[in-house]
Amino acid sequence: MKKIFGLALAASALLIGSNAQAAECGDVVIGEMNWASGEFLARLDGFILKEGYGCNVSYLTAGTTPQITSMNEKGTPDFASEVWANASKTLIDAAEAEGRLIRLNPAPINGAGEGWWIDPVTAKKHPELKTVDDILARPDLFPHPEDSSKGGFLNCPSGWGCQKSNNNLFRAFDMEAKGWKMIEPGSGAAMKGVIAKAGERGQPFFGYYWAPTVPIGKYNLQPVDFNSGYDADNWNNCIALGVAECKNPKRSRWTASEVVSLAQGSFISKKPDAANYVKARTLTVPQLGKYLKYMDANQASGEDGAIEFLLNEEKIWSNWVTPEAAKRIKKAL
Repeated sequence: MKKIFGLALAASALLIGSNAQAAECGDVVIGEMNWASGEFLARLDGFILKEGYGCNVSYLTAGTTPQITSMNEKGTPDFASEVWANASKTLIDAAEAEGRLIRLNPAPINGAGEGWWIDPVTAKKHPELKTVDDILARPDLFPHPEDSSKGGFLNCPSGWGCQKSNNNLFRAFDMEAKGWKMIEPGSGAAMKGVIAKAGERGQPFFGYYWAPTVPIGKYNLQPVDFNSGYDADNWNNCIALGVAECKNPKRSRWTASEVVSLAQGSFISKKPDAANYVKARTLTVPQLGKYLKYMDANQASGEDGAIEFLLNEEKIWSNWVTPEAAKRIKKAL
């Protein structure tokens, strides 16, 4: 009887400790971006915070602009795992200056970048296509799927920050007059589908995308030289804004990508352990790319990819968390 009573007390203590841990962390809403790496990182964060720190985790899934707007105006989510901040730099800077938002982790993905790309088959067949000007002079090499008399350029879906920049660069490079027309995908999946179709069939491709991603690595897309300088004022106060706000866009290379984990200003003080983890969590492009390929090859979700990462990369993720959290995460796996 004493032994049974002792076991009951031990179990009760463990339960109380677990509940106390959850109560200390409380509810955490994670901003999950609606593309593969964004889904992977958010679900990785969610698993670690739930199992390692006892947080009650939920997710808010959206594109870049809606996500940042919700954080700034509604105070939710608590943090967004992967925010490509360039298109909303002015807004984020203002919100950070006023203490509403904070770039909690300034480099969650080392080596990330975005820009314009062409397929390797066309690049090899036409070595004269060395810069964007060379490409824009040959719309016939990249026929639009709905109008072969025009060159087709793949844009971002509506609501994405990169759509604004592409729209303005399209104007800055006078692409319509040179015989080009936008390919407007309805979603991130449709955008990826355009690249996959071209890659699988060995067809020409020209358009926007970013790395680390499966399409860039899988189809060996080649970055385009913009043959232009960079003016921060032109980019931040025109190119990155809506067309109506950018009256006179000027040529520019794509700005160096700022990818951050963006959090509410109060997140650190309210949830210090969770905040310390997010601040420490950083992956390289190859490390992340390995699991994006896993997700693609196995039709796996971001959560599946995150668990696969946790099972195989303890040496990496154990450096982000406390020893106690690491033990709980290993047990949960």
